[in-house]
Amino acid sequence: MTLAARTARARGARDAGTEPSRRRPDLGWLGLAPFSVYVVLFLLLPAALAVGSGFFTRDGAFTLANLAAFGNPIVLKDFLDSFWLSAVTAVLGAVFGATICYALLRARPDGLLRSVVDAGSSVLAQFGGVMLAFAWIATIGSQGLVTVLVAQLTGIESLGGLGGPSLYTVAGLIPVYLYFQVPLMVLSFMPAMEGLRQAWAEAAATLGATRATYWRRIAMPILAPAFFGCAILLFANAFSSFATAAALIDQGGIVPLRIFSSLSSETVLGADNLAGVLALGMVVVMVVLMAAYGLLQRRAARWQR
Repeated sequence: MTLAARTARARGARDAGTEPSRRRPDLGWLGLAPFSVYVVLFLLLPAALAVGSGFFTRDGAFTLANLAAFGNPIVLKDFLDSFWLSAVTAVLGAVFGATICYALLRARPDGLLRSVVDAGSSVLAQFGGVMLAFAWIATIGSQGLVTVLVAQLTGIESLGGLGGPSLYTVAGLIPVYLYFQVPLMVLSFMPAMEGLRQAWAEAAATLGATRATYWRRIAMPILAPAFFGCAILLFANAFSSFATAAALIDQGGIVPLRIFSSLSSETVLGADNLAGVLALGMVVVMVVLMAAYGLLQRRAARWQR
């Protein structure tokens, strides 16, 4: 066989896919291995153990009777309080955060104002727990700086729903949660605001649309999936928050605190492994929220390509 014939035969074999591949194996997945191990050991495994404990009795026998705890009035009230607290702080945080993002649209991305807001939002969005609770207690608590100052100047002993004894209730968590909800909204929603193209506004103006018409009929429908997706993210963030509420409220009130009290107290609400049952309820809620968030984010990404 001539050299040309052998060359043509080898080329045909390659085109037909019959020649064995000589590529080196792709080892890029090894870079993901440490993170995968971390997720399994510190996220998936603890979550599975926590949720799974709700399906067993104290003696280790499998049972579904523990799910009857979802019919307990106290448990239902905890879920209801968690839902409305998360919904209120998510809506307020989304509105206030979106307003800040709108005000920053005309600021230079590399300017001083934008840098300060971005840095401040990054810090405040992660500022929570005992430190945040102490800051609010020292400011508007029963003997807080602002509370005492207002009492001395006006004679009003309480700040109403903003401070004083009401700070240590579920409703008192609203202004505290907004302290990190609004910055989180700024960080999450600002990329969507920046995705609005100036050409769209110019085209609308060319066709005779006013600024209000542009926002009502073009910008707001485009931003709606991202806005609601960020609001869902805020809801999930508030629904799962624990440390700040635990520093302000002694027992119960919201689901994370009820889980903590069921683990640290010998008194249970008529069901074994109540913490596992409540964890199952929280996991179901979070899965639904994250699924809805993913759908909205995919829809919002269509306008950012």
